[in-house]
Amino acid sequence: MRGRSNLMVGGLLALVLLAWGSLFTVSEKETAILIQVGEIIRSDYESGLHWKIPVYQKVVKFDRRILTLDAQPEQILTGEKKNVLVDYFVKWRIADPEKYYRAFGGREADAALRMSQTTKDGLQAELGNRTIREVVSGERTAIMQSVARRVGERLSQYGIDIIDVRIKQIELPRKVASAVFERMRAERQRIAKEHRAKGEKEARIIRAKADRKRTELLASARRRAEEIRGAGDALATQTYAEAYNQDPEFYAFYRSLQAYRQALSSKQDLLVLEPDSEFFRYFGGTGD
Repeated sequence: MRGRSNLMVGGLLALVLLAWGSLFTVSEKETAILIQVGEIIRSDYESGLHWKIPVYQKVVKFDRRILTLDAQPEQILTGEKKNVLVDYFVKWRIADPEKYYRAFGGREADAALRMSQTTKDGLQAELGNRTIREVVSGERTAIMQSVARRVGERLSQYGIDIIDVRIKQIELPRKVASAVFERMRAERQRIAKEHRAKGEKEARIIRAKADRKRTELLASARRRAEEIRGAGDALATQTYAEAYNQDPEFYAFYRSLQAYRQALSSKQDLLVLEPDSEFFRYFGGTGD
């Protein structure tokens, strides 16, 4: 009786183990393939509970989410035959589990190695036709898009879908960096020299215009001053003439008084004249 009971327990346990080995689950984050004697017989599993033949069949699961390959920086030769260190990462996913398994046996490390080599080739193809200046500054977006397209086309045969390739950093080796910085410095100095020369030229033009304007203003002012002075002298002459014509004798007397005032303005003045000199015409007489 006891032996029979043990046999039933053993049989029940065997059935449980058989059922346990026959069932498997696929989560929403996974995709799976069913392998039977080394051959893939199914790869279209949805998320949920599924069954297989224990021992005879094997299930291999893969991550169906977007994965990241953060590779080591690679030395890439530019169109100027200068090496640059390119640090990048790749966003990818497993698009076809069957092709992926046949290519890499399900080993992600092998897939990452192939992806790194292919990406390096793509970077070399793109950067090899560009200068360091174009690589570092102006065309990084176009380079990333082109590399992603190249790598995606080559890896699609292995069931890999390339989502994006991003360049994190581009560095120059120390010797190359020194040469590039010297060339950039020389370029900036040349541009600065051109700007200074242009500024000096503009300054000379402005200074010449200002000098010409100053000369014109001074000439105009002198001309106007001469005109005013001439008009004043003419008016004074006219006034003198009119005064002389009204009373010539009084005018002569007035002029003599002015001459006396100027000649005898200082106590130290000494004049030696004859008594009947014309200068004393109005002294002591009527001036006749």
